[in-house]
Amino acid sequence: MTEKTASNQKLFLLGMILSMTCWGFSWTSGKILSMYASPLTISFYRFALTFVSLILILWISKTSLRISKKGLPDMLLASLLISLYTFLFFKGLTVGKAGAGGILVTVLNPIISYCMMLVIARRKPTRQEFWGLALGISAGAILLKIFTDGSALFSAGNIYFLLASLSWALLSLVTARASRYGSPATFSCWMYAVSTVMMFFFSGPAASAALLSKGDGVFWGNLFFSATITTSIATTFYFVATSKIGASKASSFIFLVPFSAALGSWIFLDEVPQIHSIVGGLLGIAAVYILNKKKEAAAVPDQAAVKLSTVEEKN
Repeated sequence: MTEKTASNQKLFLLGMILSMTCWGFSWTSGKILSMYASPLTISFYRFALTFVSLILILWISKTSLRISKKGLPDMLLASLLISLYTFLFFKGLTVGKAGAGGILVTVLNPIISYCMMLVIARRKPTRQEFWGLALGISAGAILLKIFTDGSALFSAGNIYFLLASLSWALLSLVTARASRYGSPATFSCWMYAVSTVMMFFFSGPAASAALLSKGDGVFWGNLFFSATITTSIATTFYFVATSKIGASKASSFIFLVPFSAALGSWIFLDEVPQIHSIVGGLLGIAAVYILNKKKEAAAVPDQAAVKLSTVEEKN
C-alpha cells in the first residue's frame, strides 16, 4: 500500500466516523424540529430540502436523472414507505426521547429486516442466525421495557418507533432493488420528490406557509443538518466510502449510530441514557454482529450483510 493510498484510507475512515455521528445526531436534530410544527409539515420541508440537495449532488457528479420505467412501481412504493417512516419518526419524537428512540430504531431495523428476508427466502435460520435473532428479540423487549412494564410499549413514543422500524424494514427490501433501475442516488432523488408532493398534500399549504414565518435560525439550521448534511451528504459519502474501503469495513462503522444517537441527545437535550437503553442497545449490537458474521456454511438471504441503517439516516 502506497503512502498516498494509506492517507486516502485514513480520510475515508475519518469521514465514515463523521457520517455515522451525523446519522446518530439526526435524532437530536429531529427532536428539535418536532417542536416547531406537525410531523406532516416537518416531513414536507425535510423531503423538499433533501430533494434539492440530491439534485445538486447528482448535477455535480454528472449522474443521470433517468431511471427505468420498470422501476416506477418500486419508486412509488418506496416514496410511500419513506413518507410513513418519516411521519412516525417525527410523531414518536413529539412524545418520546431522541436518545431512546434512536437506539431502539437503529438496533431493531436490521433485526426486523433479517427476519423478513428469511421469510421471503422461505428458509429456516441456521443455528448462528437463530441465536442472533433470539438475542435481537430479547434486546428489543428490553428496549421497550416489556419485562418490567408491559404498558410501556404504548407510551413515550415507543409504539411509533416500533412501527417506524417495521416501515423501514419494508423500505429496505424495496430499495434493495434500486440499482436494477439505474443509479441508486437517482432512485432516491425521485423517491424524495414524490414524497415531497405527497407530504405537501397532507400537510396543506396553510400549515407549510405558517412554518415559513415561524421558523427561526435554530429551526433552519437543524433542518439543513437533518436533510442536507445527514441525508444527502453523509449517506452519499457512506456509499462512496463503501466502494473504496470495502463493504465489510464500512458496515462495521454503523455500530456507531446508536451510540452517537444517545450521545447527541445527552449533550444537547440533557437526556441521560437509561440502563434499559444501554443494556438493550449493547445486546442489539451484539445480535447484529452475530447475524453479520460470515460463515461458510450459511449465506445471508438476498443481502450480504444486515446493516443498522440505510438509504437515509438511514434518521
